[in-house]
Parts: sequence; C-alpha cells; structure tokens
Amino acid sequence: MAVGVLIVAAVVFVEQSQRRIPVQYAKKQVGRRQYGGTTTYIPIKVNQSGVIPVIFASSLLYIPSLVANFTNSQAPWAVWISTNFVQGDHPIYITLYALMIIFFAYFYVAITFNPEETAENMRKYGGFIPGIRAGKPTSDYLAYVLNRITAPGSLYLALVAIIPIVALVLFGASQNFPFGGTAILIVVGVGLDTAKQIESQLQQRSYEGFLR
Repeated sequence: MAVGVLIVAAVVFVEQSQRRIPVQYAKKQVGRRQYGGTTTYIPIKVNQSGVIPVIFASSLLYIPSLVANFTNSQAPWAVWISTNFVQGDHPIYITLYALMIIFFAYFYVAITFNPEETAENMRKYGGFIPGIRAGKPTSDYLAYVLNRITAPGSLYLALVAIIPIVALVLFGASQNFPFGGTAILIVVGVGLDTAKQIESQLQQRSYEGFLR
C-alpha cells in the first residue's frame, strides 16, 4: 500500500509537470489605441500523450498471441509466440513493451503538436520567444524542446506500465495487483480533470457573485 501511494504521488507530480516557453507579443499602434505588449507562455507537458501509448503498445503486443490462438498451429513461430508473448513476464515481451510505449509517445506528440504551425501563428500575430528569431529558428527551437521533454515523459510511461510486471516477477504478487500502470494513469487523469472542473466551476460562481 505504501508503494502504491508513492507511485500515485509520483504520477500526479509528473502529470502536472510542464515546461513553459515564454512568448512576448510586440506592441501595435492602431489609431490612438495600442495593442499587444503582453507576455504569455506555451505550456508543454512532460506527458503530452497521456495513457494512449500504453494502450497502443499493449493492443499491438496482444495481436501475435491472438493470431497464434486462432491458427492453433504447432509451428515453431506459434510455439515461440506462445512462450514469449502469453505470460507477459518474459524479458523479450517487457523490452518490446517498453520500446513500443516510447515509440508511440513520440509518434503521438509528433502528430498532435506542429512546431512549424505554432511558429507561423506566433509570427502572424507578432509573437516571439525572447532570444529566438521568428520563423524557422522558432520552429526548430520548439521541436528541440519538444523532443527533449518527450524523452523523460516516454521513459516515465514505460516505467509506470511495467511496474505490475516487475511486481509479479520479483515480489510474487498476485495477478490482481491493484496498482497497474494503465489503471493508475487513468484514475489519476480522471481525478485531475475532475478537480480542474470543480475549481473552474467554483471560480465561475465566485465571479458571478462579484458581478452581482
């Protein structure tokens, strides 16, 4: 139970962690009014992909054993799959599982965050990162930061996902180990979203009372 509490606390800490890239907007004079001149930031979470890489990796690793069961063959490839991909505690399975999680973490971030588009939108509205020129240098910098921050995020996902496997192998835990990687990520994600929704509702009601 103590280990489970520590794992949940670590997951909450990483899920809330983010890299904030400062962005400044230049001042514009339109008539007698002045626009812009504000400072904001681009939040890049350590775990941008959430639980999706874990789900993709586990689903794809289940396909070989499913094919072997359907064919019901005694061929060498079917025997090898039944030996290494059914129990889930084989070193080959654990290694492939971790590598696929890391791959899908990078893949998901690559298709959901476009540094070129973000840099173009910033340039269009007069925004820039301090010390970085607008245009391609900005997109290169965003890609560099994104790749570096995705590395610990993907390793964190892989580590959380193999925790129940390690517990089964090293400590002889039962198959009903209550702190599975996917379950922890889903529960913590739902809990954080619920807390944010409650906080936003409380703030909205406070502003409504102030306006009245």
